[in-house]
Amino acid sequence: MKPRHRRAVLIVAVVAVVGVATALVLSAFRQNLIFAYTPSQVAAKEAPLDHTFRIGGLVEQGSLQRDGVRVSFRVTDTAKTISVTYDGILPDMFKEGKGVVAEGRLDTAGVFHASQVLAKHDENYMPPEAGHALEQAEKARKTLKMPAS
Repeated sequence: MKPRHRRAVLIVAVVAVVGVATALVLSAFRQNLIFAYTPSQVAAKEAPLDHTFRIGGLVEQGSLQRDGVRVSFRVTDTAKTISVTYDGILPDMFKEGKGVVAEGRLDTAGVFHASQVLAKHDENYMPPEAGHALEQAEKARKTLKMPAS
């Protein structure tokens, strides 16, 4: 084989290896990608039933119930509310009325089963969509309370 042909074969082989490696990396990335949804998006059935995802919002006041290590509460974006169950110890900063992001799966009954719960004293842990939904709901609530001119 001429050196020119060897070089061409080598270039084709390198391109094929890089292509396969890229395909494998993208496939692994796609399988491990976790999206965040608001309770309104979950209620609108935009969230997947068969994949892990995150739900973000505020822990609804008066919704926290404990039964040993099993905890249930509701997450709201002030427009819609989703029930969440979690088996484990909640973070120290987890409180009703504060921001929360829970990672897990949604069952067919519409209950979110969290495998991980993240909490913070403000909405900095919330996905941007949840923060935006809370702002919009607050504006709408203020508009409804204002007297008509």
